[in-house]
Amino acid sequence: MEKLQKHFKNNYNGTSKKEAIVQGQNYRFTVLTSKLIRLEYSEKNEFEDRTTQSVVNRAFPLVDYRVIDEDDHLEIITNNLHLYYNKGIFSKNNLYIDVIGQFTHHGSTWYYGDKCNTLGGTCRTLDNIDGDTVLEDGILSRDGFSYFDDSKSLIIKENGWVEPREKDVIDNYFFGYGRDYFQCMKDFFELCGHTPLLPRYALGNWWSRYWKYTEESLKNLMTRFRDENVPFSVCVMDMDWHLVDIDPKYGSSWTGYTWNKDFFPDPDRMLNWLHDENYKVTLNLHPASGVRGFEDMYQPMAQDLGVDYENEDPIPFNITDSRFMEAYFKYLHHPLEEQGVDFWWIDWQQGGVTAIEGLDPLWMLNHYHFLDINRNNKNGLIFSRYAGIGSHRYPIGFSGDTIVSWDSYAFQPYFTSTASNIGFCWWSHDIGGHMFGNKDGELTVRWVQFGVFSPINRLHSSSNPFMSKEPWNYNMEEEKIIKNYLRLRHSLVPYLYTMNYKLADEGIPFIRPMYYHYPFIENSYDMKNQYFFGSELMVSAITEKINPMTKLAKTTVWLPEGKWIDFFTGKVYDGNRKILMYRGLENQVVLAKAGAIIPMNSDTSDNSIDNPINLDILVFPGQNNSFTLFEDNGTKTDSSKAITNITTTFESSGKIVIDKVKGNSDCIPANRTIRIILRGVKKTNNISINTDIGNTPYTIDYCDKTNSLTITILDYKKDLTYTINLLDNDILDDNKDYIEKIFTILNNAEIEYDLKDQVYSECRCTTDKLKLLTSINTYDLDKDLVGAISEVLL
Repeated sequence: MEKLQKHFKNNYNGTSKKEAIVQGQNYRFTVLTSKLIRLEYSEKNEFEDRTTQSVVNRAFPLVDYRVIDEDDHLEIITNNLHLYYNKGIFSKNNLYIDVIGQFTHHGSTWYYGDKCNTLGGTCRTLDNIDGDTVLEDGILSRDGFSYFDDSKSLIIKENGWVEPREKDVIDNYFFGYGRDYFQCMKDFFELCGHTPLLPRYALGNWWSRYWKYTEESLKNLMTRFRDENVPFSVCVMDMDWHLVDIDPKYGSSWTGYTWNKDFFPDPDRMLNWLHDENYKVTLNLHPASGVRGFEDMYQPMAQDLGVDYENEDPIPFNITDSRFMEAYFKYLHHPLEEQGVDFWWIDWQQGGVTAIEGLDPLWMLNHYHFLDINRNNKNGLIFSRYAGIGSHRYPIGFSGDTIVSWDSYAFQPYFTSTASNIGFCWWSHDIGGHMFGNKDGELTVRWVQFGVFSPINRLHSSSNPFMSKEPWNYNMEEEKIIKNYLRLRHSLVPYLYTMNYKLADEGIPFIRPMYYHYPFIENSYDMKNQYFFGSELMVSAITEKINPMTKLAKTTVWLPEGKWIDFFTGKVYDGNRKILMYRGLENQVVLAKAGAIIPMNSDTSDNSIDNPINLDILVFPGQNNSFTLFEDNGTKTDSSKAITNITTTFESSGKIVIDKVKGNSDCIPANRTIRIILRGVKKTNNISINTDIGNTPYTIDYCDKTNSLTITILDYKKDLTYTINLLDNDILDDNKDYIEKIFTILNNAEIEYDLKDQVYSECRCTTDKLKLLTSINTYDLDKDLVGAISEVLL
């Protein structure tokens, strides 16, 4: 019997309720929900109730179903599925399932063994991939059904160790959810485990580089970031933190656990300094070579494992030996964590073969590292590659060493959002690309803009001295934009952390393709690089270069029904159409739905990602909405949570209500200031603010550039409810400044001055926008210039 510490114990429940099971000779069906059925076949008539690597919970609430059981024939009928089975070994000829219900256009039928046409999932890594790649299946399908095969997944025993299961068994899970994608994912998480709540620091910017930093050079770099007001919350130390120049007799230098004292003479001092500067620290691991005689901890570990340390016999990496795994954490990782290492970057690249048949060492590393870093109820994480279904339980994903190219970048928005279809919602990419390619400031800017509006924003590059991603390595315009976006990422942490809660508690993917919300609209499947960023924002990543004549880049955007408002400029768009959107280098296409509510931190002057003292509530009027802001004290307990409900009502006039804080209000700063920023609105002073004890003082400011009205509540009290009344009717901006915007477009365009003047003169003389557009089309203008003007007019 393997001896493992208690924090490795399996605490999941793999046993279904007896009432959910329909069993006969060699077969067993389990009705988990009205849309989810487990299908098992065993010639030995033996069935598995323990948890597996992929499936950790089968104790679903009971649902109603009927059974028709005859000598050779069985039917199971739920409200949404009708299973037909002519008894015998499962085949296409004797087992099929009809999907019925409101989320399909018509009945859909799956025959056992047929491959499902899914909308894609994810893959292990993007290492060395320049452009797109084939993705594994997810569980969402336009056909209304999908399945995954768990027959070869290893068993997780009660003590936490793993073992292969019986061979030649069939163990499938059939999902018949039609196009109810949200419910399908919620039940997937219930079956395969919920995504843990990430610690708040993970949602800020990460600095990472494969580079031989010394204590002095790393401190100097991080100090410069601080002095230039460029916030980071995580410092990633790649492999050169440990000894690399070793005696060849020990083998590869890729694996190491001993600090390089030439670079870091006092690791405790270095780690303490980073923590004092509000950085969390992760160290890179390449564990494949085991532990060799040059390591500081070699002798005690060798003695513990019975290895001949006097002859410096190596301690081989053996993830299938529970004694080795215990020693692996005890001697190699826990001492470094006590020094101040917050989590580990598991950079496993050595394949998927072990002494236990079917056991992928990457999965084993992810599983045990995550359990270990969270011992004693810590709120920790790991950083590693994807290792199959169930990997979402071990965030965060490292997508690998990508190529610096436009093709590589252009694939990542689609890759990231599609991964949600298999529950893997926390990808971290090498923002800017890891290796090869050419220096391209425009590409770096666009990649950083995507990184800010992606799950994890981690700048990274290879050891080439010319490839580092410090903003000052680019021209002045590019440097300014990169810095502003890095600040924006930190300001978005309150919004991101709430979406973190929504994923962990409710199973709602943070980044999701358009078709989650619009499953029966064809356009939603065509927009590969367009996705929802949480509940309030929609992003269409610009992945094309700027047109040198217009100084604008374009992206095709599908606007669903309703009003959509530019996050940066406040421009209001009518929906239910496709449109080309044009942006200069400084802006990415980020749109808020009418009614959107986005809490933000207005102070990004340091690396702190704590609950903000200065809270901005960014509101995009036009529709009624509600938003629940989640904050906590950094622990996983429910009692640590503070909840602030924010509701908006926009009918004839507008009203914004900020409820008193519920739950653990102690985690909210006592001297908090709140600003309500309404974007995409006309200028007005016609407002009032009430609390449950009377009126409250406030100030008003207006920004013409972003069409934003800012209301600052003076002397905010977290135990009061605030009601902001907007007394004007129809406060949305109606785009009256379109002539000024056309002037800017023409002014930046590199065309003849006289042609600019002719077009602009016509704009000033014609008030009918459709007639104006028709007239502009008669000029010999570049199509992108016409497109940019058209976006402004329409």
